[in-house]
Amino acid sequence: MGKIERFEDINAWQNARILVKNVYQITSKGAFSKDYGLRDQIQRAVVSIMSNIAEGFERRGNKEFSQFLFVSKASAGEVRSLLYVAKDIGYIDERIFNELQDSVSHLSCQISAFIKYLSKTLK
Repeated sequence: MGKIERFEDINAWQNARILVKNVYQITSKGAFSKDYGLRDQIQRAVVSIMSNIAEGFERRGNKEFSQFLFVSKASAGEVRSLLYVAKDIGYIDERIFNELQDSVSHLSCQISAFIKYLSKTLK
């Protein structure tokens, strides 16, 4: 892993940014765009993943950064759960569901690995 000087250098943040774009694209179409509650909730949750990575990094302490990464990982779980809702009520098809689930699951694993890495530096 190269030296990370800005939160924009973090692979998990970069992948979260892509996920945000993809979620916004699917939530801006059809019936999903009119379900303001679900649309807004999934948008807030996906933005939270990205934002907490950035905010935690800017705190400049590994302990605080880890805490923000845990919040980010929890938001990834919320997005995964909300995707089931979107699929079950017919807002997204199986293909889109699987693509987004794969993306958010991969991102969650990246965040977990980063938490594990940071925990080693705290000992």
